[in-house]
Amino acid sequence: MKDFFKIQFLLIMLMSAFMVSCNRTDDETPDFPEGTTEYTNRWIQDSMRRYYYWAEQMPAKPDYHLPVKDFFKSLLSPQDRFSFIVNTTDPETYPKSVRNLFGFDYAIIQLQGGEVITVIKLVLKNSPASNSGLERGMIIKKINGQVITASNAQQLAESISAKTVIDLSVGNWQNGAIINEKNVTVYYGYSQEQPLISKIFEQNGKKTGYLYIYDFPDGITSALNQKFNEFKSTGIQELILDLRYNYGGSVSSAAALCAMIAPGISANSQFIIYKGNKNGGEVKRTFSQQIAYDPGALSFNALHAHSLGLYKVYVLTSKSTASAAEIVINNLKPYMEVFQVGDETLGKDMAGFSIEDKRQPKKITWQIHPVIYKVFNANGEGGYVNGISPQFTVNEFNNLPLLPLGDPNETLLSHVLSKIYSKKGDTDFDGNKVKVLFQSDSPAAAFSGLNFK
Repeated sequence: MKDFFKIQFLLIMLMSAFMVSCNRTDDETPDFPEGTTEYTNRWIQDSMRRYYYWAEQMPAKPDYHLPVKDFFKSLLSPQDRFSFIVNTTDPETYPKSVRNLFGFDYAIIQLQGGEVITVIKLVLKNSPASNSGLERGMIIKKINGQVITASNAQQLAESISAKTVIDLSVGNWQNGAIINEKNVTVYYGYSQEQPLISKIFEQNGKKTGYLYIYDFPDGITSALNQKFNEFKSTGIQELILDLRYNYGGSVSSAAALCAMIAPGISANSQFIIYKGNKNGGEVKRTFSQQIAYDPGALSFNALHAHSLGLYKVYVLTSKSTASAAEIVINNLKPYMEVFQVGDETLGKDMAGFSIEDKRQPKKITWQIHPVIYKVFNANGEGGYVNGISPQFTVNEFNNLPLLPLGDPNETLLSHVLSKIYSKKGDTDFDGNKVKVLFQSDSPAAAFSGLNFK
């Protein structure tokens, strides 16, 4: 949510919200001295009244004397899982997670026999975790000397977020046991931008492309264009998108991806509908319009030149599939068949942009990240607040150890490849051989930004 909405009339509205604390005419709300908590809280209230999706549910007379974060929470609708606020001068106010601090995620699962183990499911490339030797599929026995259990999992995850270094006891899973145990120290640090992972599989003359996309940052279109150029020149006939750990990002980047997959679309084909409060109204955007809101993006025509024009696509998902990644699934459906494999998605059917004080000099250092719009596809379909359910439910933890993403024997990918090449029926259900008790990225997913841009 680091970019700002650029449609001119809404930008004017946004600037008016930034200045409203100096120009209010509401006599029922008292004036407060600049620099006070009350002054900041009133600015937050004014901004939220104008843009917040659930503005009409906000309390009429909130307590301006509350600490800023508590005041902000007092304005939120019970339906709101995603809005948050940060102080740009205080890193401690930003959402934290194991993934964004150390570059990995894990899941605590219960095996059929009742044994509870902790599995590393994701390690970011060029991250503190990968530099320390952690790999997807490893088993964590201890975190900072504590054995991980279902009862202390949440507490341990929260404790990690307060540290700059963690000590892990890890090993490999083989034949139902942990081997090659070792101690690993992981230091807090920055994870580099994640590369796209692509593979091409061929069997009996039929070619299938696989593309893992970690997130949707602005500026991804050149990399996507290169991958799809390779896919098209190779002549792939099937496509598998792996979005299982994709929290989202820029809607423009999601639109660019869709433009290279869907058949029968043009620059003027409708991509998305945004519906806001009485001030925001309804905004419709075509593929071309949405892509253009990323200033560094290739044009629709440049991207569409490498379109695969497929009539179906397979998408791998989990409960960590959120926001812009969910838009890809929902907004392709008016144009083609989307076969979803894995677990239901997070359910972030909404978009927003960040709001901050643009006065010079800046008088307020807090930055608001509210829910502003609900999102819908070209057919007006949305409302997936409980997540988008897959046609084929497959638990990636059913087969251990977890294999690298893109490995044809990896559980989710092998399920789809089998369906493509073996022509299995469309009613099979993998079931749950194991029970997922906790996942370290569950809280973090709630703060993933869906960029209106």
